[in-house]
Formats: sequence, structure tokens, C-alpha cells
Amino acid sequence: MSQTRHRHAAGDTIARHRHDDHQLLYVSSGVLAVHTDRGAWAAGADRAVWLPAGTWHQHRAYGLATVHALSFALDDAPLPGDGPTVIAVTGLLRELLTAATEPDLTAGENRRLRAVLRDRIRRAHVEPVTLPQPRDPRLRHACRLVEADLSTPRGTAWLAARVGASERTLARLFRSEFGATYPQWRTTVRVFHAMIELADGATVTQAGHRCGWATTSAFVDTFARTMGQTPGAYRSAAVIPRVPR
Repeated sequence: MSQTRHRHAAGDTIARHRHDDHQLLYVSSGVLAVHTDRGAWAAGADRAVWLPAGTWHQHRAYGLATVHALSFALDDAPLPGDGPTVIAVTGLLRELLTAATEPDLTAGENRRLRAVLRDRIRRAHVEPVTLPQPRDPRLRHACRLVEADLSTPRGTAWLAARVGASERTLARLFRSEFGATYPQWRTTVRVFHAMIELADGATVTQAGHRCGWATTSAFVDTFARTMGQTPGAYRSAAVIPRVPR
């Protein structure tokens, strides 16, 4: 088992790779977008990404990102190994993750921190902000069209005409592959990209506009209901680096 702490400037990328052990990625400042063959996840000050062993993935940093990476042996996984997921990071878990990546920990300190850390990770709430990778080529095309211009609302009729499917078929694909309606999926996409915009320094108004909300108040309401905090609070945590511990 190992743990590291390092910083990335905005725009830094880590090429596609995988690990023999399980890995938990936590970002105490900035945002790290993690892309895998199954979809995309965002690690930030209040969320960590769990990557089972063997998962091919690549990263991109938004804002000044302080990344805490902890590995877990195959027979010592605190979370299921069937696929990546995002867990909420609050209070004690946040402190444990930053403490566990301090340099020069003794073997005894590391062992005791890890014991408590495993317990808290097992109790962590799984978060919903995930962008699954679509399998059907028509759905994949539709998703790309939406993400290419979030500021412009796109209805299912517009999308269906461009991907060569009926509205009914497209709606069925969203439900079968994502377990959500098109509006529900689009809201998740907009929140995901708003997280990145905020970490990159955009104001709350700018992030809301770029991600397709008609008013700032509507953006604040949706973001708060989805993330459990206002976009202003999220931006403050992501943009202002925490003091290393």
C-alpha cells in the first residue's frame, strides 16, 4: 500500500494508465476530472473517486489541484471492486485523507491511520454525480452534441433528427443505459461541468450561464440540491488551496 500527495497546475493532464492495486483519489483543492472507459467522475474537496485495480483512466486538473492518492491491496478493499464510484468526503474522512498522505509517516502511524480510514470509507455516502460512457453510437453522438454546447438547450426532437433515431428510441436509450430521463441526464452533465468551471475560476454567474441555466438563482438552486452546497461554497473550497497538513 502506498500514498502520495502532489500538485498539478490548471490544465495538467495525466495520460491513460492503470494500477495493480485499488486507488482512492482525493483532491483537497481544485478539481480532478477522471475519465475511464465506463464514464467520467470529478474528484474535489468534498468528493473522492474510487478506482478498482486494473481500471484504465486518465486525469485532467482544473484549478490548482492538490491530489491525495491512496492505494489499497487487492485483498484489502474498503469499497466494491466492480467499478469506479464517487464517495462523499466530510469531516473526519477529509482529515484522515490529508493526514494519511503526509510525508515521512512512521509505519505505526500509517497503520493506525489506515485502520480508521478504512472504516470511514466503508461508511461514506456514494455520490450521484457521474457521467456514464454511452454504448449505443446514436446515444454517444447525442451526448457529444449536448456537451459541445451546454449553454444552448437541446430538445430530444433536435437531437433525434441529428443522430438518426426517433424521439421514442432516444428516450429509451437514455433510460436503458443511464437509468435516467434525458432532462435528468442533462442536469447531471451541467452540474458536472459547472464544478469544473467553478474550479477553473469562473464566477457563479459565469458558470451558470456557460452550463445552460437561464438565471443564476436557478443554477444555485439546482447545484445546491445536487451537491449539498451552493456553487459559491463549492468554488471557495475548490479555488482557494487548503494549507497542506
